Amino acid sequence: MVLIVFLLAYLIRRQLDTANRVSGDKLWRHWFHRADTVKAGHENGVVGGLTLVVLPALVAGLGIYALDVVGWQIAGYPLEILILVLLMGVPGWGAVLRAYSMSWRRGDMQAAWRNVEDRLPADERGAALSPDALHLSVARVFMVTVFQRFFLVAFWYVVGGVGVAVLARGMVALAEQWPRAAARPRFERYAEILAWIPVRLLSVTFGIAGDLAGWLRESPDGAGRIHKNVADTLMVSANGSLTGYALDPNRFSQMHPEEWADFGARSLSAIRDLLNRSMLVWICALALLVIFGIA
Repeated sequence: MVLIVFLLAYLIRRQLDTANRVSGDKLWRHWFHRADTVKAGHENGVVGGLTLVVLPALVAGLGIYALDVVGWQIAGYPLEILILVLLMGVPGWGAVLRAYSMSWRRGDMQAAWRNVEDRLPADERGAALSPDALHLSVARVFMVTVFQRFFLVAFWYVVGGVGVAVLARGMVALAEQWPRAAARPRFERYAEILAWIPVRLLSVTFGIAGDLAGWLRESPDGAGRIHKNVADTLMVSANGSLTGYALDPNRFSQMHPEEWADFGARSLSAIRDLLNRSMLVWICALALLVIFGIA
């Protein structure tokens, strides 16, 4: 049932994303506001945040386990689907990327920047970014966001159950949305630890779902390094797996200067296709694990 539960949750979540409905980020933000008050000098403390993530993870995991013990396992499947739907999803990104691509095609980079400004890291929101730097920043943030809200959740759900999936997704939410910014770097380190295995698994999947020869050229010196973070691992492996210089604006502009206006849309389309194919590879791999009785 692991495959069926995840597949149903994934399909429902994709439909909700298309309709821009039900944002998990908003739910986490509302939940974290319970810890708005803190004693002076303890702004970088992490105990409160960890408690607010571990608690729902335990409730979800123990609740599903209890239903299994009492023989009501069938009642747990709809609950798991609901939890996964809430954990996954990138609502709003589709409209943002469409507006960004249209602005790029018109050559209005100021409008393109305004469309994605709120999605970029705080230190990369300067309007003086070059078109190349802006696009690479957008691509990086988009891939990391999709990884954290789909692949990370999927990996830990299959490996550890819905409770561990809640824990992994909650750690990402703490790193992004915890009310006290001083504590976020520590949560980010915890999130990186939880992402270490799944991001490298996704890196390998990029090679399978994309240009394997290109991935093999890039991966030994890039994505395979132990200390690379999530963003760098994804960028290096995706760059090798994509053809047509989709993540190399400088090279693309040199090889196809007459098509530069279409670069933004073509690059983002290639990235989205690679991510979709990679999820299909994961689903197929999960199906094989189920067939062989491993999952």
